[in-house]
Amino acid sequence: MALLAMCLEAGIDCAAAHVNYHHRAQAEEEEAYVRQFCHEHHVACYVRNEPFQCQGNFEANARNWRYDFFVSLVQQYHFAGVLIAHQEDDLIETYLMQEEKDLVPAYYGLKEENMYRGILVKRPLLQYTKKELETYCQVHSIRYFFDETNADRTYARNKMRAETVAPMDRFARDMVLHEIAMKNAARHEQSCRVSTYIHTGRTALTAYRSLRQEDRLALLRKIIEPEAEMKEARISLAFSQEIDHLLMNENDFDIAVHGQHLVQDQGCFFLTAGYAPYQYEAADIDELKQLGQKTCFAIEKGSRGVNAVTLKEADYPLTLRSFEDGDAIALRYGTKSVARFFIDRKIPRYLRKTWPILCNRDGKVIFVPGIGCDVMHFTDSPTVNVVQYPLIKETFDDVGRKRY
Repeated sequence: MALLAMCLEAGIDCAAAHVNYHHRAQAEEEEAYVRQFCHEHHVACYVRNEPFQCQGNFEANARNWRYDFFVSLVQQYHFAGVLIAHQEDDLIETYLMQEEKDLVPAYYGLKEENMYRGILVKRPLLQYTKKELETYCQVHSIRYFFDETNADRTYARNKMRAETVAPMDRFARDMVLHEIAMKNAARHEQSCRVSTYIHTGRTALTAYRSLRQEDRLALLRKIIEPEAEMKEARISLAFSQEIDHLLMNENDFDIAVHGQHLVQDQGCFFLTAGYAPYQYEAADIDELKQLGQKTCFAIEKGSRGVNAVTLKEADYPLTLRSFEDGDAIALRYGTKSVARFFIDRKIPRYLRKTWPILCNRDGKVIFVPGIGCDVMHFTDSPTVNVVQYPLIKETFDDVGRKRY
């Protein structure tokens, strides 16, 4: 309410966005007052008031619900961005919570402005204390509501707010704010320095291992959480140290991180989306050719070579699927384990999961890219070529620069 009143006082052209979760007794009264205030001051008011249901962390899900609403309004009505009324107490609380949870944030406390899903978010009240804003409302006869759930000290933030932040005098607050500023300055310098080791989102393992641990962890943060817009995208110090240990000691890895995968290929590591197992059926050659090019393979015109296979009527219906444990193919000089082939050829772990396997109607493996076809499916006039598509096609030198 203070922020909205200040915007009106300054002649800023703005609208109000209100979210009613229907989770508190005062929710309906609050919404009615916001609507009334905006009507009296000729301010457009947008309200999200469908019942909010969530599982898991209420605060995190409610935040996403709220911010997604803000983003939709900016996009629909072409606003310049969003103004949020976070104030000094919020900034200090956030910093102390980061320290207590042993988080390694991209930024300590709260930024005055940042981007959220492509939308500008500004916090113009960070230099005001909560008490100063309450006083502003009282002086200007502006009603504001107290969220009674903030008094519940079973929540860590509420406990921190009541027992640590609220009792702070001006000297103590300034000391914490100075500490935040110093840490952010050091973090910015470090961020700029380690960024020189990242090229198109990838870093050479040899370059990474030459750094001291503090810089390695900072580099990991830049790769894993480049924007850090969402709390869920941030990693703890302990988790980043676990990842660092693997990168320092393993030359091939596939590490799950917040729905993505940190992987290695050609001496570089990078973050990539996970690829689910796939399976396609083909009743005849036409259906097989119609598969064309997919993310992990391509069906091409038959020509002699290691990607060639000659198909027979008895093979249909064919199955083209991703690799499974136990896959093997019968060759002229014996049976070849596909897993053994991966090891011998040093195929990166993340590519193994999506490697195409062609099976006949009986489920027998008759072709594997890189190995070839079995003894029954080789001729000088192949039907098709099945080509394995690497997810990353570029190669890099020892400091991560592209080579063409």
